[in-house]
Amino acid sequence: MKQLTIGILLTLATTLSADDTRPNFVFILADDLGCKDLSGEGSTFYETPRIDSIANDGMRFTQGYAACQVCSPSRASIMLGTYPARHGITDWIGAASGMKWNRNDRVLPAEYQHNLPLDQTTVAEALRDAGYATFFAGKWHLGGVGSMPEDHGFDINRGGHHRGSPPGGFFSPYKNPKLTDGPSGESLPIRLADETAGFIRDSADRPFFAFLSFYSVHGPIQTTPELWKKYRDKAMAGEQPEERFLIDRTLPVRQVQDCPIYAGMMESMDNAVGIVLDTLKQTGLDKNTVVIFTSDNGGVSSGDAFATSNLPFRGGKGRQWEGGIREPFYIKAPGIASPGSRCDTPVIGTDFYPTLLELAGLAPPKTIDGVSLVPLMHGRSIPDRPLFWHYPHYGNQGGEPSSIIRDGDWKLIHYYEDGRDELYHLPNDIGEQNDLVAEQPERAKRLRGQLDAWLKATGARIPQPDPRFDAAKKEQQQQQIRNKRKPALEQQHARFLAEDFQPNKDWWGSKLTRD
Repeated sequence: MKQLTIGILLTLATTLSADDTRPNFVFILADDLGCKDLSGEGSTFYETPRIDSIANDGMRFTQGYAACQVCSPSRASIMLGTYPARHGITDWIGAASGMKWNRNDRVLPAEYQHNLPLDQTTVAEALRDAGYATFFAGKWHLGGVGSMPEDHGFDINRGGHHRGSPPGGFFSPYKNPKLTDGPSGESLPIRLADETAGFIRDSADRPFFAFLSFYSVHGPIQTTPELWKKYRDKAMAGEQPEERFLIDRTLPVRQVQDCPIYAGMMESMDNAVGIVLDTLKQTGLDKNTVVIFTSDNGGVSSGDAFATSNLPFRGGKGRQWEGGIREPFYIKAPGIASPGSRCDTPVIGTDFYPTLLELAGLAPPKTIDGVSLVPLMHGRSIPDRPLFWHYPHYGNQGGEPSSIIRDGDWKLIHYYEDGRDELYHLPNDIGEQNDLVAEQPERAKRLRGQLDAWLKATGARIPQPDPRFDAAKKEQQQQQIRNKRKPALEQQHARFLAEDFQPNKDWWGSKLTRD
């Protein structure tokens, strides 16, 4: 067992009693869901009333961020409360790095840690060692054998293993080594919600920490014919775009939300969230349960399934702009956060760890980058601080190796391919279209100095030039993207809305269930 901090041990001694009234925690983490994918955040195409209700019943953080623009680093930061540059998982686990990266790019992606460090205490371990029952369901993607959820503080694991996408897709049979198959055609998000609901009912006599980590809405995008038709009809009732994609530097980026398959996935996940919320209410546990909802990175607007748009934020998953890191960030804390309250203070995924521990009456580890958000939920303030990101890799979605600092209203991005910086004033330029480096050289210099000092202090690994890079070949590759890939994407996504669209004979297996 890892060593608890002295603060946790002292608190534990005073809180373990028969009349334990410490709060329960249900942490709901979506995969690849962008902030603008929720109806409560302005989407007029997707329908997410149950997720929206978490914000309506608690506090909505309007400037919430993931700790990285891709999944594994963000997930590790939630578990450890530290930045990716510090814990070492800076890319999705399994991505090529160093000389194994062979896509003709200017720099070699930095090497990175491939497992959640076993010598560091996760939030699950801290809560478990303080008497909490702990449960995990869904996507893990933080290591393989020896670094599974059960190796990092979770008593029960339903579906968490080394893979980042569901190996059998979103309908049973799941082909998941940590999740038994249900009836053929059973919905994966509904199954994960049912597992979580069962754990909640079984744990009513002790404080619990349930981590529901959806595989939704990661690719492959799959839905039922009924949900496809609902959203196909909804999309066709609106104005039809001439083009759905815009080339933004490296890849086409989706500009509209009208994919009926993705919309069906959103509704299925929303229904699954509803199962968990209903269970809390039916058992009476809702009055003493903190519910958190967020996502691990921005919506997939380019690369992978090209499924959604994050406008007015620029870019999406894997990219360095706001569309890649802005997230829904909701905390429902009965008796603490007033229903319908909002907070405009910038916050980030590293903050969940110390927030949960403070709510549980525990002290966080000494080495942590996040801060507790409990004062904000009480309507008070927290000290001003810069936020940082470090992604020394190329995303599958067109992202460029970079590091970022946000300080107040200003955001500076440093690029490793050519050493340039971009500077944006977010309140006046949320779409990050007006680079102010030339107009604000002193501010850019100061922010760059802060960023460089942070990178050095955290031991961040920096990309190095790739001696194999061929500039002429790169231009040919970009022409292929402009002249062939973008037109193919336009045709494919228009086809999703065709009246006779038929992905396969059984709609990815979803038509097999009859119970």
